[in-house]
Formats: sequence, structure tokens, C-alpha cells
Amino acid sequence: MAGITGTLTAQTIELLTSAASGVNARIAAIEANDQLLKGAGVRAIAAQNVSVEMAESAGQAQYPALLVYCTKVENLVREKSRAFSGRVHLTIEVRQTQEKLHLIEQNTEMYVDAVCALLGDSCGDWGDGTQYAGGYQVSYEAVSKGGKNFVQRAKVNFALEVSE
Repeated sequence: MAGITGTLTAQTIELLTSAASGVNARIAAIEANDQLLKGAGVRAIAAQNVSVEMAESAGQAQYPALLVYCTKVENLVREKSRAFSGRVHLTIEVRQTQEKLHLIEQNTEMYVDAVCALLGDSCGDWGDGTQYAGGYQVSYEAVSKGGKNFVQRAKVNFALEVSE
């Protein structure tokens, strides 16, 4: 399974880091349309599932950040002749920090909107028997201490259909 999850995580990171259509290009477009939003470009995109506290205590926290990781693998054995035919669930975790509470949620929502727009444009064939139908779920966590005084996290969960 490590081959499937690692490959799909890497493909997701490629989409997010694309200079032309990645998340930073989308953030710039969102900011151009709304003068109230003042988010920095995403500074860190990594294949990692680590808590805010652990990342900060290890000195590895950079904000804004996107963490990409696999949360669930389901081999549904839809195709009997395949080694794997099912779903791989991935998460893109958005982390954003600010010194003041003012607008922190709106700015976090901007990063999430950029990720969701990217996913919306990525529907279809991802190659090697992987398909993305376009669905996703977003969950927001409450603002807490961390980063530059305050940090907020949001998780964008989506599933890929895989047959190999």
C-alpha cells in the first residue's frame, strides 16, 4: 500500500505546487478580487501528518502551510483480477497563523477556497488507473494558540478511485 499512498500524495503535491495553476496562483487571483484578504503565499507544502504542537516544538513549522497525507485506504475488490481496486482517502490540511484574531478565519477560508478550486479543476483521470470524481469535504477547527500567536487549521478530505 505504501506505493499507492506515496504516489498519490506526491501527485497531489505536484498539483498544489504548480507555478501556473497551483495553490499560490489561485491565492493571488482570489486576493486580486477581494481587497480585504491579505494572505501570504503558501510557504510550506509537505507530505506529513504532524500536530501543530509537534511541528512547532521541532522547529519545523512554517506558515501558511499545506500538509498532504493519506487517512484511509479501502480495497473494495471491485475487480477480482486486480491487486487493488478501491478508494484512497487523502487530506490536505491548511494551517494558517496570524498575530491578531482579526480576519484569521477569512484568510483561512481563502486558502481552503484555493485548494478546493484546484481540486475542482482536477477532476478526471490522474493516470495509472486513478480517477478523481470531484467530491471533497472541508472541516474547520477553532482558532488556538500557536504560530504567530494564533493558528487555525482546516482539513480538505477527498477520495480517489484506484484500480491497479
